[in-house]
Amino acid sequence: MELTGLPNRTASLAPAAGRRLRRAFAVGVAAAVAVAGIGPMTAPAAAQQRSGGMSVIRDTEIESLLRDYATPVLRAAGLAQQNVRVVVLNDRTFNAFVMDGRHIFINAGALFDAKTPNEIIGVFAHETGHLAGGHLLKLREQLARAQTASIIALLLGAGAAVAGGANAGAAAIMAPQSAIQRSLLAYVRTQEDAADHAGVKFLNASKQSSRGMIELFKRLSNEALFNSRYVDPYLQTHPMPQERVAALEVVARQSPYFDVKDPPALQARHDMMRAKLAGFLDRPDAVARRFPMSDQSMPARYARAIAAYRHADLRNALAQIEGLIQAQPGNPYFQELKGQALLEAGRGAEAVAPLRRAVQLSNSAPLIQVMLAQALIGSNNTASAEEAVGLLNSALAREPTIPEAYDQLAMAYGRKGDMGRADLAAAQAALNRNDLPTARQIAARAKARLPVGSPPWVRANDITNDKPSTNARN
Repeated sequence: MELTGLPNRTASLAPAAGRRLRRAFAVGVAAAVAVAGIGPMTAPAAAQQRSGGMSVIRDTEIESLLRDYATPVLRAAGLAQQNVRVVVLNDRTFNAFVMDGRHIFINAGALFDAKTPNEIIGVFAHETGHLAGGHLLKLREQLARAQTASIIALLLGAGAAVAGGANAGAAAIMAPQSAIQRSLLAYVRTQEDAADHAGVKFLNASKQSSRGMIELFKRLSNEALFNSRYVDPYLQTHPMPQERVAALEVVARQSPYFDVKDPPALQARHDMMRAKLAGFLDRPDAVARRFPMSDQSMPARYARAIAAYRHADLRNALAQIEGLIQAQPGNPYFQELKGQALLEAGRGAEAVAPLRRAVQLSNSAPLIQVMLAQALIGSNNTASAEEAVGLLNSALAREPTIPEAYDQLAMAYGRKGDMGRADLAAAQAALNRNDLPTARQIAARAKARLPVGSPPWVRANDITNDKPSTNARN
């Protein structure tokens, strides 16, 4: 598992004019989202303002599980061909949101807090309701209309100030803007209600229970009750929590699937996911409290082994990981963990065997292929570099935006002495970091080293000529 940076890019909320008014609307919506718990679109901006940019958690085991959660819901919504991806953010607050039509973002805090798979599936159903309803585009249109109305109100207020004095002008400005803001937030609450009901519909269509959604919303409602007690209900982006849950529960209980339980195997995977997140993200003392030695369940053993490796107790960690492998020799993620622990300890040659086994057991998962390639490159011989190039190109063919993959590809080509392709891969790595000047400079050097007109030369030429959509793979 690794953390990667998320670029500071968010969806545009409104046209460029009237920036102060747009910021006021954004802050109002984001604050209400924070109170209500789950929101449509503006939460990422608020989070980035707090932290200067969020980090993304990349992990094959977690992503595979979440994909299994989301796929039936997306299929029921008619979005199976839209290639919607779930992205996990390293944020311990409970939140999930969509920013475009291609991603569902969920915080690690939501995965920590959700006790059952059905709760997270309910969250995905709600967010899929936003996608299927076209709420992002509609909200942007509504914000644009609100922007225009605010500018008109500002101009009218300025006219009133000239005619009747500053106090009259201020009142003329503030009253319409307050009404516009209330209208906008009421519209967003309507979208949230629609997403709730659409989510129940998708769960029914996929023969899944909506109980998890209801239980989760009840828990969030109880937690938000104190915070929302002194808040104007019209200034929240969601319906009042208790009203929202009560209305939704009436509909949900009509489903013949309401009492369907999560399969035990799926619950076991869910528990392992939560243990893995704890092992990687929590302090050792927190892991020890949550998973004491008296707990010999697989999730507890998993969390303790990860915590030991993460905090420089490699010998103890390897002993614990070997115990996990003996218990489940066909589990690719235990092999991956052993390889990652050895690789990060500077023992790359020893990491090759468990990582190779992890690749085999995981059906050549791209992230694990990249890790195996990194271990092979460290062996510093041409044969291993050749294998690494094949692994990296295979991984990038399935997932072209894997962090660090192009950096590793550049090193692998360098080990082989193929400096033209090494430069091309380095240029693509710079491009993925949004460093276009560096990408162009390195791509120009690659062109000088590659046969003119060859496919790699053409890709390098595209980068130097502002056509960065191509990549550096063979």
